[in-house]
Amino acid sequence: MDRRRRVGPAGGKSKLGPVSRRSPAISKPDTEQANPASTNIDSLDTTGILQTIHAQDALVASAVAAALDQIARCVDAAVRAIGRGGRLIYVGAGTSGRLGVVDAAECPPTFGVSAQTVVAVIAGGKKALYQAVEAAEDDAGQGRRDLEALRVGKDDVVVGLSASGGTPYTLEALACARSHGAATAAVTSNADSPMARKARIAIVARTGPEVVAGSTRMKAALAQKMILQMISTATMIRLGYVYRNHMVGVRPTNRKLDERASGIIAEITGADRHKARVALTEAGQDVRLAIVMLMKSLDRAAATKLLKKNKGSLRRII
Repeated sequence: MDRRRRVGPAGGKSKLGPVSRRSPAISKPDTEQANPASTNIDSLDTTGILQTIHAQDALVASAVAAALDQIARCVDAAVRAIGRGGRLIYVGAGTSGRLGVVDAAECPPTFGVSAQTVVAVIAGGKKALYQAVEAAEDDAGQGRRDLEALRVGKDDVVVGLSASGGTPYTLEALACARSHGAATAAVTSNADSPMARKARIAIVARTGPEVVAGSTRMKAALAQKMILQMISTATMIRLGYVYRNHMVGVRPTNRKLDERASGIIAEITGADRHKARVALTEAGQDVRLAIVMLMKSLDRAAATKLLKKNKGSLRRII
């Protein structure tokens, strides 16, 4: 039998034809390559598997560190956009899209901003949050339609999320954003990708091959989560929603957050907990307003006026 030819089920020659041992390998993005460090991971015991995964995860922080300058550019763009009434919009498919949704959802309770300040769009819609809708990432037209539905414009920043940097849905969403004058950024793990080339700001965390080849829910996703947290947190700090290292924009919507809000007020102002709670109530559950009222001995109306004059920044007031 000719060893170069595959044998079909009936013993005949395969229609696939000859297989050359010297055929050149098809070029793949870094995130799709096989990782030499995990070649024999299926032969390891549980501890060995975990050690291999952990060793690879430990490389992610340095990959993100190399992209800090570009992350800073994205933050500066988001600060400008939100400062003039625009939005920070995340768009992605699969794991990338879900990470965008998580980060956007956490901004209102953490910083007290409107749910329309940081917005996330995921290919496949809400259904894709709970189960894989794999074909949705190939629907470029839907990427454009979803951004059109948001009425994206020049006051917005749109951040595309894609480990490979080649997701059709996300690429078309970014193209739509550009056509409407929005600033665009890409968060990817492949430098030589369409998304990195076409976005105004290319944030590339070179996380390399995954422990399980192509499973970008691992290192690439970890890098994306770190980067998104940096973008949203740094943006909110720049906009005055953090004083010192306290989340003074927090919304006390449950018992835990009510205790946290009162504690923040007490620590910053030096008031006891009872006085802090009273001020919080009088301020309509607005932590920053309560702090200004106590620190400056002002009533709610005067404190509100002072905060507005200083664009919500406690740093400028205290």
